[in-house]
Amino acid sequence: MSDPVATAELIADRGEAAVSEDFFRSRPFLEAEGVTHTLRIAAGDAELLAPLIVREIDEGPERDAISPYGYPGIAVADIDHTRVWSMSDARIEPAETDFSATGLVTAFVRHTLGEPPLAGASERNVVQIADPELLRKSRSSDRNQINKNLRNGYELRLVPGPETSGAERAGFLAAYEQTMHRTGASERYFFAAAYFDRILESERTWLALALAPGGEIAAASIAADSDGYLHYYLSGSADSHLRDSPMKNVVAGLVDFSAERGTPLNLGGGISHGDRLEEFKRGFANREQAWLSSEIVCDEAAYARLSAGRDAGSFFPAYRA
Repeated sequence: MSDPVATAELIADRGEAAVSEDFFRSRPFLEAEGVTHTLRIAAGDAELLAPLIVREIDEGPERDAISPYGYPGIAVADIDHTRVWSMSDARIEPAETDFSATGLVTAFVRHTLGEPPLAGASERNVVQIADPELLRKSRSSDRNQINKNLRNGYELRLVPGPETSGAERAGFLAAYEQTMHRTGASERYFFAAAYFDRILESERTWLALALAPGGEIAAASIAADSDGYLHYYLSGSADSHLRDSPMKNVVAGLVDFSAERGTPLNLGGGISHGDRLEEFKRGFANREQAWLSSEIVCDEAAYARLSAGRDAGSFFPAYRA
């Protein structure tokens, strides 16, 4: 490689250098996710800071890193932190960056929505957006079910995260876990109660609750404010109320809430393109947007050795396929 235009280092600070007011880089979220380090990339006057979870590869000594869940992205600032750069000011090419000082084999970076500061990012998924600047979308079947639930005594409650009660959090967790079991989700998506307790400490979170006529929690979702979007983050519906589709009331309420705030609602995508989850979200979305990630090979020789003989397809890193 020719002389690098940027250099990278790994800071063992639990993501402290990247902390901001945005939810996906807030201290409660980074701690709940178990972030261990900050990746710092310096190029001229630009400084890029990404929270990462560093992991051993096959019990070490080699290590790689991955962003925490969601849309943590990269914080971009002047090298002296006097002002935030725009993304166009800070476009950096990973292939022209020296990652040797990080000691990592690879780094998988999840970006925020929009153009990332790293060049060559790849499309990871397509997310559904309910944008208040566009004509609102709702299917007649969804509206009919929402109104039917309201007539039958369902109630929507939106509670700021730090003000949620233990009973509300427990009801959400029960509905969430039932949903994960129904969908056959991997172990990665089964979060302990302590995880939700920690992230709901953030003042950038809300718990949206659909209460059944008897007062029990029928469906619920965590909403989080980050990087110019309200995010429909983690959600679930109780088995006993599935027939009423109370999650439709939750999503409709969050569309209203995001419109009041003047920010788009990111509903996320499906598990796979065109699946039932994506189709459900399309019923409330009026546009879609690509979500990008960067798959960075920091040590090409080590990556080739570890990946040898693996049929990984598009999975990154190949040695973890």
